Amino acid sequence: MSVSLYYSARRAAPLTEVESSAIEGVVAAHSSSFPYADEEGLYLYELPDDGSAERVDGSTKMPSDFDRLMPVVTHVLHSVTELRRVLPDAEWSVHMDDIDIPWDEAEGYDLSRLSDEAENQ
Repeated sequence: MSVSLYYSARRAAPLTEVESSAIEGVVAAHSSSFPYADEEGLYLYELPDDGSAERVDGSTKMPSDFDRLMPVVTHVLHSVTELRRVLPDAEWSVHMDDIDIPWDEAEGYDLSRLSDEAENQ
């Protein structure tokens, strides 16, 4: 059984050249520092290059090796946190299959808050 992390941002206005460049910079920086060459890292879907892109969409398949799972999840969530900070005015959705990953303005996306939320329910 495979598990994936999905991330997307939506807004009414198209991405500016500055935003697109910043997104490319985040992707490049995090790709070069990804811990495992044989695992899937931050992956953004190809979107139309016609200036009308109003979104960012991507996903990452999680490793089946438990020892690699947390380093990959942590790295990708840190990457998505940086992407969200490039597009703070977008509506973001980040989830691992059917589990929403909470956002914290100071800390970004982090799985440790899932257990906090479960305890508070």
